[in-house]
Formats: sequence, C-alpha cells, structure tokens
Amino acid sequence: MKVLLALVGAAVVVLTWASVVTTLVVPRRSRDRISRWVFRGVEALFRMLTRRVRDYSVRDRRLASQASVTILVQLSVWVLLLYLGFALLLQPFDPLGFNHALAQAGSSLFTLGYAGPTDGPLTIVDYLAAASGLVVVALQIGYLPTLYSAFNRRETEVTLLSSRAGTPAWGPEILARTRFGFGPEEPGAVMDEFYLNWERWAADVAESHTNYPVLTRFRSPGELSSWLVALVAVLDSAALWMALSPSRAPVVQARLCLRMGFTALRDIAETIGLEVDRDPDPDSELQLTFAEFTQGVARVATTSFTLERSAEEAWPDFRGWRVNYETVAYALMDRLDVVPGPWTGPRSTGDPEVSPVRPPTRLPTPYQHPPSESPSS
Repeated sequence: MKVLLALVGAAVVVLTWASVVTTLVVPRRSRDRISRWVFRGVEALFRMLTRRVRDYSVRDRRLASQASVTILVQLSVWVLLLYLGFALLLQPFDPLGFNHALAQAGSSLFTLGYAGPTDGPLTIVDYLAAASGLVVVALQIGYLPTLYSAFNRRETEVTLLSSRAGTPAWGPEILARTRFGFGPEEPGAVMDEFYLNWERWAADVAESHTNYPVLTRFRSPGELSSWLVALVAVLDSAALWMALSPSRAPVVQARLCLRMGFTALRDIAETIGLEVDRDPDPDSELQLTFAEFTQGVARVATTSFTLERSAEEAWPDFRGWRVNYETVAYALMDRLDVVPGPWTGPRSTGDPEVSPVRPPTRLPTPYQHPPSESPSS
C-alpha cells in the first residue's frame, strides 16, 4: 500500500509540474486540466457573487479582482498538490509515519527546515520538494511582469481610442470624428496608420490572451472602458467605412484589420471554451438590427464625413463583414460581462445600453471691450 501511495504521489508531482511548465514556461496555448479547472472554478465563484447584482458599476468593481484571485488560487493549488504528492512520496521512507511525512514535506517545500531528513532516500525527496517550492514560486513571480506588460500594451491603445470613439467605444463615432485630428481632406491616408496599429494590436492580444487566458479577466481601468468593446468598435468602423464610402476608405488596411480582428476574437473565444463558427455565411442575419444600423449612419451623417451610399445600400456590405465577428464578440462580451455599449449586443444580466460619453463643446467667450476703451487703445 505504501508503494502504491508513493506511485500516486509521484504521478501527482509529475502532473503538477507539467501544469506549471505548460502554463508558465511554454509559449503556446495550454490545454492543461488543472489550470482550466482553476479558471472555471474561480469564474463560477465570481458568477455566484455577482449573479443577483443588477448595478453594472457594482459588478465591475467586484469582477476587477477576479484575475488576481485566479492567479493566487492557481499558485495555491500547485503548491498544495506538490505538498500532497511529496508527502505521499516520503511516507514509504519515513519510519515516523504519514503525519511526520506531511510535516517533512511542508518543511522542505516551503524551505522552513524544521523537519530534516534522516537518511539518503529522504534527503533526495526533501531536496526535490525544496527545489520544487522555490522554482514554482519564482516562476509565478516572473510570470506577473509578463502579464502586466501585455495588459499595459493592450490598454494603451484602448485609452487612446477614447478620444476617437467615445466611452464606451462605438464604431460610427470613430467615423464621425475623423475630422478631429485625422485630416479633413484625406482622412483615409491618416486612417491607414490607425488601422495598421489596430491590426498589430489585435495580433498582440490574440497571442497574449490565448497563451495566458487569465488576461481576459484583467478588466480595463475605467468602468465604461473595455478592450473588447474597443476592438469591436474599430472593426465596425472599418466595415462601416467600406460600406458607406468605398472609394474613400482605406480599403487594404481596413480589410487586414478586420481579418486580424475577427481571427483574434475567435482564437480567444476558443481558448476560454466558447463554440466558434470559423466560416459563417455572409448572408446570415445579424443580431444588430437595421434600425440600430440606421442610427449609426445618422450619427456619421451629422458630420462632414462623405457618404457615397445610403443606409439601405450600405447594409448588405456591412452585414457581410460583421457576420464574421458579431456572434463570437457578443458571446465574449456576455461571458466577460463588459460594459454594454452600443452595437455590443444584449446581456444576460439585462443591463441597459450605455451611450458613449462625449466631451462637451466648449468655446471661449469673445472679448468685449469696455465702453471706456476703444479697440485701438
């Protein structure tokens, strides 16, 4: 029985180390079951804590800690499994029984040193336990800068978008503001760089969020801000521009941005366990209604943006683009409980739509000369 338990302990140690290596070291999407169980368990806990909360701002504050809790629980589970595994490995060699084996495993794993080995086999297992505890904690500490670096890169572009798309971001708002800093004469030339940056941003997010799924639970700092809503707004703006004004649109870069954008959404959705249609029918109906689309076009039409097509003429082309990302984007937004901005679909929580916050127009009051002064004085 002791030998059998030792084999079980060895299996636990090996599986735990495999989980650590595939999660923290190997730069590839992990299918590790331990990490997935932790991720789902913490998600279920936070879903229970927010299920009855109807105020989005309250839920957002509670969900802001989900990522950090996931990281801490994952580390705790790894350490606990290593502790149990090494205790089972030690018990055949420990003459003082299983309770002492537990104490010795804890002493070695946490490098406390209060229960030392008494012979060769115990010494070997103790050293392995000590090295395991030290290396796992060190890897987890080294893992955090990687996460926060990816988080900062993601949020920089999201923050920059707030002045171009409102908060929460909205695709038509981007086109409506092309006259602000994008160049009134040839906005397409300047927007080439804009869509190029977001193509690269989407590629970066796809790589980081599939390799480290906990990043999907890092919420944007602002309550009404969301990296997911921002990406959909950029994709909507590209699709809307090519549908409304195809001859003036930055077609090449807009298409590349769209392609990378919906590819990123699909990859991230599959990583967190959502079903994805990789080849949707371009003639499929959208959840976005034509009335909502008309409202967006009306917002663009209030500015100097040149419209070459009416809303009715542009709708088929826009629908053909949006069908590639709408379903998966809506599923991600509902799962991650992001801010319910315009064109982001319904929420299972029943939250009402939040309109973009725009800076008010402020103009200085013209100087009035006092009656006693003349303009020349």
